[in-house]
Amino acid sequence: MQFLSQNLDFPDPEHASEEGLLAIGGDLSTDRLLLAYRSGIFPWYDRESPILWWSPDPRMVLFPDKFVVSKSLRKTIRSEVFDVTFNMAFEEVVSNCASIKRIGQKDTWITPEMKEAYIQMHRLKHAISVEVWKNDELVGGLYGVDLPEKKLFCGESMFSKVTDASKVGFYHLVAHLKSEGYQLIDCQVYTTHLESLGAEEIARKDFLKYLNY
Repeated sequence: MQFLSQNLDFPDPEHASEEGLLAIGGDLSTDRLLLAYRSGIFPWYDRESPILWWSPDPRMVLFPDKFVVSKSLRKTIRSEVFDVTFNMAFEEVVSNCASIKRIGQKDTWITPEMKEAYIQMHRLKHAISVEVWKNDELVGGLYGVDLPEKKLFCGESMFSKVTDASKVGFYHLVAHLKSEGYQLIDCQVYTTHLESLGAEEIARKDFLKYLNY
């Protein structure tokens, strides 16, 4: 594990600890964040911690062709009860992801500093959002970092206020990424929810190959 200086660099991801922690410190500038994501690294910490940088092994990913659409989700999509947009309310999506209550989680890792960093990424067209609306109310969504030159999308967080809202947003994101020839969606770490959608764990070394690292 390395303490970062003001120099814009990271250690080799293979030097991460067994838990995946690679480095501490640095900043959340757009240049550093882009370097991190292009190197298979992401920030994840809470309000009481310094900035922590991770590159876990294994890595949770979704191959777009393996996205699982359940019968109930397909029925919801056909019902057209939701409207879906892209990049229409990025700040609102991040705010909702930060404030939504999650089982087993006392506080959010989306700190004000983190929120502002990704808003700036979005302004520079490096981060995108998907919004899910019902009766003109934002009821679900997700956001992440877009690496079009790598044909890879790095998912950051999602939220849902009504059943299936975030899944519908994810469905439309996957459809969009497939149409653009994307090869991979980075989901970072394992959850049963992601697994139910078709995501799987692969070795870090295999994940890094998609980044030509």
